[in-house]
Amino acid sequence: MRRRLVALGLVLAVALAGVALARSLRGADRHGARVEHFFVRSRFVHARLRETAVQPRGTAGRPRPLLVFLHGRGMGEDGSLNSQMFAALARLGSRAPDIVFPDGGDHSYWHDRHGAAWGRYVMDEVIPRTIKRLGADPKRVAIGGISMGGFGAFDLARLYPRRFCAVGGHSPAIWQNAGETAPGAFDNAADFARHDIVRVARTHLRSWAGKPLWLDAGTADPFDPGDRAFVSALRAGGLKITVHRWPGGHTGSYWRRHWGSYLAFYARALARC
Repeated sequence: MRRRLVALGLVLAVALAGVALARSLRGADRHGARVEHFFVRSRFVHARLRETAVQPRGTAGRPRPLLVFLHGRGMGEDGSLNSQMFAALARLGSRAPDIVFPDGGDHSYWHDRHGAAWGRYVMDEVIPRTIKRLGADPKRVAIGGISMGGFGAFDLARLYPRRFCAVGGHSPAIWQNAGETAPGAFDNAADFARHDIVRVARTHLRSWAGKPLWLDAGTADPFDPGDRAFVSALRAGGLKITVHRWPGGHTGSYWRRHWGSYLAFYARALARC
């Protein structure tokens, strides 16, 4: 019961963070970046979904690497369009990637589940459409995300091990058993077992081999036990992962402070892809 109450508290905290992030878009300095919205009529989730793409200033017409960035629960596809993200993107100059922020609904957790194949939607619809629309480089693609999106990034990268040049989880929502999960995150215990990335890291960790990995979280982040179990399993199997524990919690202010570090990681990895 205590774990379930903690999970409910996390749902509320992330939802409130999403509201704050969305509000931060108002008046945000885009530093010359172009923001474009387009729609995907998905046959996998049976809905018309709005995607947000960002192209850095001065890079139009040139094939750029692509960062697929998955939002947290309740945040929406515009939740990360804040001044800190745009400033960090501008500082990268010619190394800046194009970015697509897909719409993952409120609590998809970015995985295929009963009635909606959210993973296939990202892989087979969002990424190809974005590459074609922006003229991005299809061979240089990274994936990352916040909270729910951080879990989704690690899960999709292990299911499609040859697709991404790098993977990042920022305060990723990682649980060690089905009883800990937030309401709606998985259909049932069997669904959780199919996407239990801690177990996969202990048994089939080669799913993430051969690419730079990143995980960061605040020192007061309630997902810390699951995150540490995941990192320990990867390292026990010989995989390297960059880990940062910075002051803060599972909040929008924490993520905004670290956009410079996030984008620098992806830019470095994509340059070497």
